[in-house]
Amino acid sequence: MLKNKKKIAFIFIIVMLLIAVRTFEVNLFYDPFLSYFKSEFFKFPLPTTNPIKLFLSLGFRFYINSMLSLALLYVIFKDTKMIRFAGFLYVVLGSVLLISFFFVLHFFGEENKMILFYIRRFIIQPIFIMLFIPAFYYQKKVK
Repeated sequence: MLKNKKKIAFIFIIVMLLIAVRTFEVNLFYDPFLSYFKSEFFKFPLPTTNPIKLFLSLGFRFYINSMLSLALLYVIFKDTKMIRFAGFLYVVLGSVLLISFFFVLHFFGEENKMILFYIRRFIIQPIFIMLFIPAFYYQKKVK
């Protein structure tokens, strides 16, 4: 019983940290697209950005969300092979998403605002954890 309480407490803390990243995003990260995508962005041109600062900020945010997500996976499943595989997926997916975001922003930005919106959404939100938990749970059940 105590073991489950600790596990639930750790899960709660990690989820609260993920929520804190989202709550304090304006103060923690450089992202001119935060307010831009909250407005009626189709009417306005893309905001001017500092590409290096934006890249580092988005990468750092993805890294924080990934580390918290990996911690959550570890607390739930206690399987280091699974965590290494998920870590590899986070590195590959994060790299592809960041490169895609800057490629679309630089070459096709004004015409493809919705693509920018969705790529950025995958970068800044811990969406992959919602895919990994059920997938790894299913994998454990099949074994």
